[in-house]
Amino acid sequence: MALSFFTKNKKPLLARCRDDYATKMRLKYAPYYHAMEYQKGTTVKLDGREMIMLSSNDYLGLSFHPKVIEAGRAAMLKWGTSTTGARTSNGSRAYHVELEERLAAFLGREACHVHVAGYISCLSSVASFAQKGDVILADKNIHSCLWDGIRLSMATVERFSHNSPDDLREVLGAVSADAVKMLVIEGVYSMEGHIARLPEITEIAEEHGCFSVLDDAHGFGVLGRQGRGTVDHFGLNDKVDVVCGSMSKSLASTGGFVAASREIIEYLRTNSKQTIFSAAISPSQAACAQASLDLMQSEPQHLERLWANTRKYRAMLKSLGLDTWESETPAVPIVLGSKERVYPFWKALLEKGVFTVMSIAPAVPAGKDLVRTAISAMHTDEQLEKIAEAMAYAVKKM
Repeated sequence: MALSFFTKNKKPLLARCRDDYATKMRLKYAPYYHAMEYQKGTTVKLDGREMIMLSSNDYLGLSFHPKVIEAGRAAMLKWGTSTTGARTSNGSRAYHVELEERLAAFLGREACHVHVAGYISCLSSVASFAQKGDVILADKNIHSCLWDGIRLSMATVERFSHNSPDDLREVLGAVSADAVKMLVIEGVYSMEGHIARLPEITEIAEEHGCFSVLDDAHGFGVLGRQGRGTVDHFGLNDKVDVVCGSMSKSLASTGGFVAASREIIEYLRTNSKQTIFSAAISPSQAACAQASLDLMQSEPQHLERLWANTRKYRAMLKSLGLDTWESETPAVPIVLGSKERVYPFWKALLEKGVFTVMSIAPAVPAGKDLVRTAISAMHTDEQLEKIAEAMAYAVKKM
């Protein structure tokens, strides 16, 4: 029997979906979920037009490297497309173990575990260790994956001002000395491009007995020797308990990793629901990540090119008087301060063939509405010149 009009109205959740203001605005202005029709390096095609990709996290530009592509292809031919299972049951394979051992050695850790997504790796790095009754000290600007981990842990959370050792010390001063404490920060903050003030923050954390978790999704491949990340950049490997991150950025694959001491990783494998019940990464994912890891160590030109491009790009934005939120890395925000300024700027760049991503409050702090951009080693000098022209055009359109 067909449902009547009145019956349909008895489902409040359907009404919530239909009437959601944020969804209506997203569909009206269409800033997200753009499906590219083609990509080659940093050139994409959208709605029949070729554009420069300026918001990808492919920092080292390895996603189109012939050795990475061939590694993924060879792994699929050997192992098939998927393990179709979780690591705890039927999904574990020799290539998972090999990748984990290689990542652990590269990061100077005893052990590592890889997950199907970076979001899961970072979430589980918090949720698996903190418990109800514990206290988590969290930088206010950490990523959503870490906030979800905090929520699932049911621990008490105390926020401290972004990248502020002084505020962290003050907040910790009000926490019981007997409390089990965890520090949760990022190595490089993806929206701001800031590098964590790790020496000061870890010193304070050590004084108060904090177990430390660092999400280095945007520092891995970018900072440190051969791209070993933020911890290596500061030489503080013995001061951070857990380093987690994503393989969908500098490693040109998908998935995530958690690296730590062996006892910490084995505890994760026993107690993390995200680890126990999620499917294993595919053969091609693992092979592409391992090939990229090899290239990070054998072909230093990619990291060198990334930083050369970053310096050139930041100088360009500075010459136009644009606010980059004091970004120190290839993740470069252009802060415009309000959605009324962000949208026309983003649209103007699109008109000139430059694809970026806009981010407005509450995704960023009030008054920090921005266009998020990211530089890759693959950007050519010609593309950087076109980006400069597009930026100058967008400035006039505000």
